[in-house]
Amino acid sequence: MGHPLITPGLVVMDLGVADRDAATRVLIDRMVAAGRVTDAEAFHADVRTREAQTATGMPGGIGLPHARSACVLAPSLAVGRAPRGVDFGAPDGPATLVVLIAVPAGGGDDHLRLLAALSRRLVHDSFRTSILQAPDAATVADIVTRQVVVS
Repeated sequence: MGHPLITPGLVVMDLGVADRDAATRVLIDRMVAAGRVTDAEAFHADVRTREAQTATGMPGGIGLPHARSACVLAPSLAVGRAPRGVDFGAPDGPATLVVLIAVPAGGGDDHLRLLAALSRRLVHDSFRTSILQAPDAATVADIVTRQVVVS
């Protein structure tokens, strides 16, 4: 993967939205602005299609919307903190941390490797807490870059 998975421009420190569709859209718009996604509407449709298959909420206050899409130019992560919580269908309640995974349609198993690497970190309270308590977007991007290693 040639590009960094995440940059400070792909971090939203306060997702001030009430639902998962709006939260996902804010993160998609960041990916479009960063030149990672070519068509926000089409990618959002791909994410919604994936979301309709099964909820992407994980225990521990995590929303993990993700999709492979022809609109994605490079494997990317966008992170949003949602202090008021956004319902992603997790059994333990709303997500306060939302991580959008975008992988090109022809990305082979990049999607699964990225999802696995991220999931391995997200199960650790210390990782989630470090992101939720980071003072700025650059720190969040640095934490994710250092700890989410895709093999």
